[in-house]
Amino acid sequence: MSHSTAAIYPGSFDPVTNGHLDVIQRAVRVFDRVVVAVANNTSKKAIFSISERVNLLKIATKGIKGVEVDTFDSLIIEYARYKRIHVLIRGLRMTSDFDYEFQIALTNRRLAGDIETVFLMPSEQVSFVSSSLLKEVASLNADISSFVPKVVERKLKQRLCR
Repeated sequence: MSHSTAAIYPGSFDPVTNGHLDVIQRAVRVFDRVVVAVANNTSKKAIFSISERVNLLKIATKGIKGVEVDTFDSLIIEYARYKRIHVLIRGLRMTSDFDYEFQIALTNRRLAGDIETVFLMPSEQVSFVSSSLLKEVASLNADISSFVPKVVERKLKQRLCR
């Protein structure tokens, strides 16, 4: 007897990077369905609106089977319960991410013991890519084509290099 497994990969995705896509591709090898959940966090100053981020993610993940893109504006554990999904995916790029991600995972476990966090590491080629660093480099009109999908590169250049 087989059963379907699902996981949620939450984040701000401002913008989606090749590192995010690498984690998504790894996740769909482990889970039948991966919900990429874009946080609608109004306290963060995002470059792209929530609808722009969702659209960019839908374009970037178009060819990846088993991926669904959605938004949430609550605690991720509340969203997971709403979706009836019991696994959260978090990407770990560098060891510096671990402390922060470990705190979040333990807090989520305390608040919702039925929801597990699974950590996935991206490929070495994209492990150093962060959205905030990308935005800074893109604003200086640098070549970011190896860090983001083409559609994101175009949108970032339009937004930051006026």
